[in-house]
Amino acid sequence: MSSSTPTKRRGRPPQGSRAPEQTRAAILQAGLEILSEQGVTATGIDQVLKKVGVPKGSFYHYFASKDIFLQAVVAAYSAYFNQKLDKHFSQQAITPLQRLASFLADTESNMVRYQYCRGCLIGNMGQEVSALSDALRTAVEAVLVSWEQRLARLLQEAVEHGEISPQTDCQLEAAFFWIGWEGAVMRAKLRRDTAPMALFLNKFLQRLAT
Repeated sequence: MSSSTPTKRRGRPPQGSRAPEQTRAAILQAGLEILSEQGVTATGIDQVLKKVGVPKGSFYHYFASKDIFLQAVVAAYSAYFNQKLDKHFSQQAITPLQRLASFLADTESNMVRYQYCRGCLIGNMGQEVSALSDALRTAVEAVLVSWEQRLARLLQEAVEHGEISPQTDCQLEAAFFWIGWEGAVMRAKLRRDTAPMALFLNKFLQRLAT
């Protein structure tokens, strides 16, 4: 067989009225929702496929393995969350720190909306590092780095607006923020109360003011 011959995907071809790309998107969305609640270890492919009405035999038509699927879920969540960050962080009508507070208020609202069942998918995966492949662990870390970079740019704007000291190490503070914020989200889920999130934000802003 020549190298130009396309490789056939395993599994039965897609069935039903949905187009293949719609089915793949539906599987990813189901994965996002379930993994945000349960994490990797407790989530089986059968559960995801059942949610969207896709037979198990069709899974490998869309994803070569569970790990490839999880990497695709991470990429989808990253795209969604980056868009959310960019939306809040680009609000020029308010100051940079007010934009950060706006984003976090939205996050707290979503925690209440989903009754503290859904957390940060990336944070959830980070707590299950022993269950992740090297490729998946690298993908999760890359997402966190991208969030740090976005926040570092926002904090640099805060420096330029005179909201925080010119001596602020924006990259370091951004890394500190995401480490602490993921812990605050986890504690909020545990307590079913957004107080840990509010506490961390207040202390973080106090830290920037010193």
